[in-house]
Amino acid sequence: MSDLVVAAVQMTSSDNVEANLDRCRELVREAAGAGALLVGLPENFAYLGGDQDHRLALAEHLPATGTGERAASGPILLAMQELARSAGVWLILGGFPERGQMARRLRNSSVLIDPDGAVAAVYRKIHLFDVDLSGLPGGKRFCESDAIEPGTEVVVADTPLGAIGLSVCYVPSAFTAETGKDHWHVLLRARAIENQVYVLAPAQAGSHGPTRRSYGHALVVDPWGTILAECGEPEGFALARLDFAYQDKVRAALPVLSHRKL
Repeated sequence: MSDLVVAAVQMTSSDNVEANLDRCRELVREAAGAGALLVGLPENFAYLGGDQDHRLALAEHLPATGTGERAASGPILLAMQELARSAGVWLILGGFPERGQMARRLRNSSVLIDPDGAVAAVYRKIHLFDVDLSGLPGGKRFCESDAIEPGTEVVVADTPLGAIGLSVCYVPSAFTAETGKDHWHVLLRARAIENQVYVLAPAQAGSHGPTRRSYGHALVVDPWGTILAECGEPEGFALARLDFAYQDKVRAALPVLSHRKL
């Protein structure tokens, strides 16, 4: 494939699962209508709230990958599988509430669904977000390891669109407003440059209640570090065409990947 249209969705998710899923449907279908074949939803797309018991109750099992299995274990996955089929897109669920193996633990999982509705790949977030921002104006303490069971494996999915590396926050993200203004663009552009890849970064944006606000600015970055498309603060999506011939030129001119020693 010489080029590919992609969309990084920006949402303001809440603790209302049905409303969140309805908004996912609207935005993904709009992105597909604009030509996107690969659409990414942000972290916590289905639920963003502080009730841990409710989060645990929402958690679902995921079917095995690589088998073509399409059976869904719960309403969130079922809704997203049907959305991928009806929209005819590859759909990335940026942060799916997967049931963990440890007691009272979730997995924060990035799930790739193919246009037939099958789960093609799953990445479980390895590096959990434990920070204390209380010393910053309006800052909070976040300790993801209190509730999340970490994954152990890096995941790159081989697809007809090309290789898709999956990640969860720092991309796709529910990046805090306090860190986002200083770190979001820098980290994403650096990842694109050092790996010489296109980076698709869906995001949460705006206020999710009285105590939490996300930075937003969902975007797409090219292998040179140039931002191709970006959302501001409202919900929507960043749409861009990826030119893989250009990616090849960047890699030939600046052969970073061939210089690796480890």
